[in-house]
Amino acid sequence: MEILAQLTPYLPYVIAGVFFLVVLGVFAMVAQRADGGGRDVGDRLNQFADRRAQQAREGGARPLAEIDARLSQGKRGSQTARDLARADLKLTVTEFYGLKLLTAIAGAGLGAFIGRASFEAQVLSALVGFVLLSFIPNLYVGWAARARVTKFNNQLGDTINMMANSLRSGYSLLQSMELVSREAPQPTSAEFRRVVQEVGLGLSTEAAMDNLLKRLPSEDLDLLITAVKIQMESGGNLSQILDTIGHTIRERVRIKGEIRTLTAQGRISAYVITGLPIGLALFITMVNPGYMAPIFTFGMPPQAWCCLPLASLVMIIAGFFAIMKIVDIEV
Repeated sequence: MEILAQLTPYLPYVIAGVFFLVVLGVFAMVAQRADGGGRDVGDRLNQFADRRAQQAREGGARPLAEIDARLSQGKRGSQTARDLARADLKLTVTEFYGLKLLTAIAGAGLGAFIGRASFEAQVLSALVGFVLLSFIPNLYVGWAARARVTKFNNQLGDTINMMANSLRSGYSLLQSMELVSREAPQPTSAEFRRVVQEVGLGLSTEAAMDNLLKRLPSEDLDLLITAVKIQMESGGNLSQILDTIGHTIRERVRIKGEIRTLTAQGRISAYVITGLPIGLALFITMVNPGYMAPIFTFGMPPQAWCCLPLASLVMIIAGFFAIMKIVDIEV
């Protein structure tokens, strides 16, 4: 006990050092994967093929590959793999879960450093930090997927116009998609290139476009795919149909942009109102830990250390979702 009492003043610095090392490891992993994601697809396939051949010669697969295969077979793992594909992140399921564990450990260290006023507050804040920061990778994947879908939707009107013009010039539907894969910006070019590759590998055009819709869940893209399927079954002037759909999608994108501009003040208010009390409480705790310690002291009445923080957090979260529901206008 005396040794622990002597080491207690140095505990926050140790926790801060561990937190720094964990964050550094996370950034190193992300940077390494980002460098690998910029390579050509053929180079990466050749590298993986060489690795598979070498593993076959050596008589076994890597343990990490086996773990990743087992995780990807489960329901949760397949959903994670789908979300990573939608966000276009070059991470395996195992690496993603490892990243979640690292961020959770970093959150526990940060929480313990913030709640260093007392042992009870330190344990409680460490648990809260462990749980909250473990969801940071999931939030980033969701944000990246939504941003990618939004970017694709903004480019879809021009993409449909390009396809309609190429169809009028005598191209087939597959040749039009190949033209889009060469001329369109990212992420449209990459996704249509994958559709063309899947058709080239023997998949039907309908199935390849359904896979495109799974990777990019978009109402506008669903409208395009439905029109293409109907035209392939019943016939008709596809270029004229695409012109009408492209005009509709461009108008929807324009209206969504106007609505987003008009509701920007409400969204920013939700972020400020939600983040201000939480950020102010964290700042006061870090600057003067003893000032906030009575709220998290178990010796106080229940309304002090339990009801007050929990009720405040619940009301803050409820207010945030209420404001976001008001400014969320469907088009």
